[in-house]
Amino acid sequence: MQNVINALRVLEEVAARQPAGVGELARGLGLPKSTVQRSLRTLHEAGWIRPAGGTVTRWQVTSKALQVGRRAELGLRDVALPVMEELRQRTGETIHLMIPEGDAVVLIERLETDKPLRIVLPLGIRLPLHASANGKAVLAYLDCPIAELPTYTDTTITDPELLSAELAEVRARGYADNRGEWRSDIAAVAAAVIGPDGPVASLSVSTPASRMPDDLRREYGKLVTQAARTLSESLPR
Repeated sequence: MQNVINALRVLEEVAARQPAGVGELARGLGLPKSTVQRSLRTLHEAGWIRPAGGTVTRWQVTSKALQVGRRAELGLRDVALPVMEELRQRTGETIHLMIPEGDAVVLIERLETDKPLRIVLPLGIRLPLHASANGKAVLAYLDCPIAELPTYTDTTITDPELLSAELAEVRARGYADNRGEWRSDIAAVAAAVIGPDGPVASLSVSTPASRMPDDLRREYGKLVTQAARTLSESLPR
């Protein structure tokens, strides 16, 4: 079992650092080089990684790993789209579906508002956990303190104690909000989609900052919390 765990850890580290060499991987994981080398050979034989640039000293993931991740995302999208559409109909605003990845959340699906003034984020964009509604919605249920809290705007929370208090409030009310903490022109409310092992995604209602006064923020917060709960209950167990 430990060999399997080591191989999976090495695969994750290759994906995070690619192209990566044995020494770099061993230092990052705190494992002996011999252990990392055995895991690399196993992953290579199974088709999960390949030499980068034709040399066996550095490695990168293959399309096999990407395809597995893509299928997982598509399955989540299939379940989420009807819930997202209902939330868009009820709010008239842009709805985002994001998944946690390292120290960020990644946008994998969006349904845009029909209103001419809108904020358009590209699919695949990464938002910081501590400075976005989607990120804080997920972070509230993760046991992984962030070492660095970069400042993005005047309202970004960078004090660990203040962030901890904010996350406690997120858990209490069921949703997170963003008051221009990543970009000053964006406001959002978001709720975590919880799977058997913790948060697997987050749903958000995103608007230009001028279009989310406090009364609508509370209303949208309740709606996105209900939508995230519905999606959580719809996920395969």
